[in-house]
Amino acid sequence: MIACAQACEAKHTMKTIIIIPARYASTRYPGKPLVGLRGPDGTKPLIRRSWEAAMTARGIAEVYVATDDDRIRSAAEGFGAQVIMTSPEAENGTMRCAEAVANARLSADLVINLQGDAPLTPPWFVEALADAMQTSPAQCATPVIRCDAETVSHFREDRRNGRVGGTTAVFDAQMRALYFSKEVIPYTPEGDHNPIPVFHHVGIYAYRPAALAAYQGWQMGPLERMEGLEQLRFLENGMEMACVEVDGKGRVFWELNNPVDVARIESVLAKG
Repeated sequence: MIACAQACEAKHTMKTIIIIPARYASTRYPGKPLVGLRGPDGTKPLIRRSWEAAMTARGIAEVYVATDDDRIRSAAEGFGAQVIMTSPEAENGTMRCAEAVANARLSADLVINLQGDAPLTPPWFVEALADAMQTSPAQCATPVIRCDAETVSHFREDRRNGRVGGTTAVFDAQMRALYFSKEVIPYTPEGDHNPIPVFHHVGIYAYRPAALAAYQGWQMGPLERMEGLEQLRFLENGMEMACVEVDGKGRVFWELNNPVDVARIESVLAKG
């Protein structure tokens, strides 16, 4: 078994694996997983930078790339990733993770979906999510991070220009998700707000196997269809999703949703 370098430091009692879903035919940005991103270590494709981010998380037994595209498979295997092929019909990353688990007959207590467009994901985001699921009664969970003024400004700029940018989340006092949206929610009047009451949804999910199995049996609901957010299927079917607040520790977190995000991410990578 090929394990992450830090697996010997694992503190989790559940066997935890990471699956990175990646598809070439993205509606908003075709070929996105193979887009090159410049950093101090040269130019590497997005999928490699996301895989390298996953490999730094402690307590992870295995990391896989799940794709339906031979170009992505070839690139991923070229830099040493384990690849599981899935069908082109997979509607989203969660469904692709479910297919990967079934196709490769993976055995795990917890499956973490680390989106292939989130190369700036710090390892402690993944670790905090896995830690929370040790004691949470929820079947699935996802991290959220309180937005700073720069991030909210980017979100609003994207919306003004007709681009779909990051996703925001609202949750109750017990950190149970109430809603996720590509709009900036909750509504925040203009002015200074300290702390800013907007939370950025981080594109990572942790699922117990039963949650993935249930997801495969559900149809897409109207909210998921309108927002284009796969996690809404859990909420629309009454399954609790825990939100886990994570600390950015001064790091800028940004996903690659649109071509304009390449420069944003490269500027962060340049800082090391």
